[in-house]
Amino acid sequence: MKISKEELLKIVDLSDLKIREDEVEKYLANLEDILNYTEVLDKAPIEDLDIAISSNEVSNVFRKDEIVPFDNMEGALKNAEELEQNMIKVPKVIQ
Repeated sequence: MKISKEELLKIVDLSDLKIREDEVEKYLANLEDILNYTEVLDKAPIEDLDIAISSNEVSNVFRKDEIVPFDNMEGALKNAEELEQNMIKVPKVIQ
């Protein structure tokens, strides 16, 4: 697929990328190669293929939630920059 220099520069501008003038031809060639490859993939015959999400039958293993008492409050709070009523005070993030 052919792409013009103007189209590439528009993509560069929209993507907020910075490329030098001497790199434009290299990027044009690379982008054309990528677009040509996607055309090849679009033409690949997939009608007779089975749907496969994974090659193995792995599933999530969930563990039961257990409440465990925490007894090292001093250790948890010792690195806090600022404390208030035995809690870590953080800067306000919503104005």
